Amino acid sequence: MTFDDDLCAEGAPEPEFNPGIAERIPKKRVAGGALIRDHAERILFVTPGYKPFLEIPGGVAESNESPLAACRREVREEIGLDLAISKLLVVDWMPAHGVWTDGVMFIFDGGQLNESQSATLKIEDPELTGFRFLTLEESTPFLRPSMVRRIASALAALNDGSPRYAEFGRT
Repeated sequence: MTFDDDLCAEGAPEPEFNPGIAERIPKKRVAGGALIRDHAERILFVTPGYKPFLEIPGGVAESNESPLAACRREVREEIGLDLAISKLLVVDWMPAHGVWTDGVMFIFDGGQLNESQSATLKIEDPELTGFRFLTLEESTPFLRPSMVRRIASALAALNDGSPRYAEFGRT
């Protein structure tokens, strides 16, 4: 079954009860990121060329793309690996900030790279200038405070198997 099959099974969408309401409803940014670790359990961070903070691999979902599909696509585009990303770790609502509208960020378990994958890892995306493996403590000075909280929640979810809901990184 595909999403198209599922949509067909849903039947026709209901008509707008108030003409134009669908256009007036706020739209949120949605992004998916992967918590990828090396054999020493350090986290993979990428260095964007367009901002002063490190990020985990991932990015914003395109129109009609799920957060998981966006995460998988962005990981392939950024580091050239097709990983078995699936387990949800964190859902984090982010408030509007500057030019950015509020959004919902998803972190998925990107798994643990073997030594060969780690050794041959290379940046594939021209928007990125590098990568490094760091512990959360080592990475803290290079992350936005909300990302530190989000990753701490993801690590806790990874350890106990319970996904987390957060708002601005706070659970």
